[in-house]
Amino acid sequence: MESYYLFSNGDLKRKDNVVRLTRQDGKYKDLKIELTRDIFLFGEVSMNTKCLNFLSQNNIPLHLFNYYGYYTGSFYPREANVSGKLLIRQVAAQTDEKKRLELAQKFVQGAARNCYRNLSYYHGRHKDVGEAMSQMKALIKLIPRTNDVQELMGVEGNLHAIYYSAWPAIFNVDTGFATRVRRPPDNMVNTLLSFLNMLTYSVCLSEIYVSQLNPTISYLHVPSERRFSLSLDISEIFKPLLVDRLIFTCINKQIVTESDFENGSNNCYLKQGAQRKILEQFDQKLKQTIMYEPLGRNVSYRHLIRLECYKLIKDLLHDEPYKPFTMGW
Repeated sequence: MESYYLFSNGDLKRKDNVVRLTRQDGKYKDLKIELTRDIFLFGEVSMNTKCLNFLSQNNIPLHLFNYYGYYTGSFYPREANVSGKLLIRQVAAQTDEKKRLELAQKFVQGAARNCYRNLSYYHGRHKDVGEAMSQMKALIKLIPRTNDVQELMGVEGNLHAIYYSAWPAIFNVDTGFATRVRRPPDNMVNTLLSFLNMLTYSVCLSEIYVSQLNPTISYLHVPSERRFSLSLDISEIFKPLLVDRLIFTCINKQIVTESDFENGSNNCYLKQGAQRKILEQFDQKLKQTIMYEPLGRNVSYRHLIRLECYKLIKDLLHDEPYKPFTMGW
């Protein structure tokens, strides 16, 4: 199964048993539906209900991004795998303050430990991140002591502030990055963070779709009417692996440089050519495999996300307590 990343202005339509993207110059690309996991669409593309119905019938999510690489939304097909029992348990865990806090703490613990592992990796390569590691280690101990989700979010915010403060020491060049700025991103690092975070969020949504979980019921992030907040919960664990490590590599190996960005009014954009380069690296990372001890075999990073969904399901059904994935190296 493949994820397709499409850059074009044109039409996306059903053609027999394929989805065809026809560019304005008449050239086209066919996506074999039986080999398609999900589609990431960048640019101005028109499509009709016939195409959307075809995607829905084949259980294929479609994620949409604008010209600047900002995530604008997802077409989430009608759920093929549903479980009334799991839905009841998922809602019950969300409305039970104690259980919700327990799960939220585990998401933060998993994310924090993976962030700490990143710093530990670079500390072993003589990067000056030791002070940040010490501060993070102290804060990680506070996670199980938090009394509610709001207090937990405060600890998480402090953890990330310390984590990001160590990043300039990791980069081999001066990126201008000092702190996380989201709306709008103000330099190349914040732009890459926003772009890759949204990609990871979208991949998590695709993996949630093939499970029986409801993507709108979350535990760390507050459920809302206009977002799939469970994707935000799960993506927290995987952003240190898929986003942060990729940013360190792309900048230190000069896969992307300042010339790949353009500055607008109080904004920094990733050029489309650079978006393609980052997507190629991101897709390679998703396909990369590591040894997963519980199964005793290698699995891809993408499959790790699906396994994380299954672990959460086991907890909700009282089969096995949820333990977030953390890097073992």
